[in-house]
Amino acid sequence: MMGPFIAIVADDLTGSGDTAVQFVRAGWTTQLSVGRASQALTDPAASRAEVIAVTTHSRSLPAAQAATIVREDVAALRAAGVQRLYKKVDSTLRGAFRAEIDAARAAWRGDAIAVVCPAFPDTGRTVRDGVLYVNDKPVTETSAATDPVTPVTESHIPTLLGGAQLALVPGETSQSLADRIVAAGHTVVVDAVTQQDMDRLARAIALIGERAVPVGSGGLAAPLARLWAGAETRGAVLVVVTSQHSASRRQVAALQADGARVWSPTLAQLADDAVWSQWSAEVCKTAAVAEPQSTWLLLAPEGRLDGLSSDAVATRLGTLAGQLIQQSLASHGSRVAANRAAATTPAGRVAGVVATGGDGASAVLAALQAGGIALVDEVTGGVPLGTLTGGPAAGLPIVTKAGGFGTDDVLIRAARAVRERRF
Repeated sequence: MMGPFIAIVADDLTGSGDTAVQFVRAGWTTQLSVGRASQALTDPAASRAEVIAVTTHSRSLPAAQAATIVREDVAALRAAGVQRLYKKVDSTLRGAFRAEIDAARAAWRGDAIAVVCPAFPDTGRTVRDGVLYVNDKPVTETSAATDPVTPVTESHIPTLLGGAQLALVPGETSQSLADRIVAAGHTVVVDAVTQQDMDRLARAIALIGERAVPVGSGGLAAPLARLWAGAETRGAVLVVVTSQHSASRRQVAALQADGARVWSPTLAQLADDAVWSQWSAEVCKTAAVAEPQSTWLLLAPEGRLDGLSSDAVATRLGTLAGQLIQQSLASHGSRVAANRAAATTPAGRVAGVVATGGDGASAVLAALQAGGIALVDEVTGGVPLGTLTGGPAAGLPIVTKAGGFGTDDVLIRAARAVRERRF
């Protein structure tokens, strides 16, 4: 990818930074500029960044002047090839709130929809019935109302913006919310009280696509950064489970309930060379045309068979995982080339691997001739995330996990961590 793919436009530097860091956490190469778009786009670092955050320094300016600056910056970013825009606003509604949002929307594209939600539940900011609350108080009853430069005089965001307001609907799907947003008008304020509400809204924005201009603080930026990363990650996540531990089996059950496609040989198939060769060949054949953007599970059977050691089982499954991954590389070229291919995802593509059980993880690395793992993060405590080093699959994302460790949903979370991150 050449040049920035996502732009953050913020009215002050600290806000720009606290939003940009959400994209860093999701793996995006991110550049924080201290100035406007003209400066950011001429900085050599911008050509190497996937996300650039620009600062308009417009919070204290009159509305008309702030709008002109935002309009110019968004237009310049659009002309530079930016495909996603995030308008960062103050989480307590300070500044030329409406003027900047209207300007950003108009400059982005003719049918743009400003989807507004400054909620940040982790910091006590929520939106209920269109009203912004800070620690359960309307924002006009907080210190923001007496700000010496930009006092806030209205808590009801739709009144402030002259836009529509969408209340929470219990059990609503992201698609339903997306449909309601599209039908509501060009400026839509959406309620959110919990992180789950923020996640659902982010998914709705992702479904709407490029015409949506999300407007918010770091609270909305975090799930969007992951979702936009996932939209650029093409292929299935391959999960290999060789552990017999009861915790692993509960995690497998949760992964299956989440829709994973399962291949699990019998003990007899694992024990016989000829039968195993035939069974694994069928798996490779099926995987070559299997649905991408899904989760595949290679699962060791429970129980024991005389003459079949746990090491042999791990080696069989680890080797098969390596074959599936190398088949993916051979069929679709390098991972970078595949990610830059046409919008349709080729079947059989493997985007990353999750290995549970030390023997299984070692077998996968051996099958891929990997020298190690470059660690970048962790899914949760004790569950590292990284990329393979050395071998034909160098750079492939991988999560490793001990068999008897983790919550029941840890494999689901691991697969999402691979899919919802830039590598």
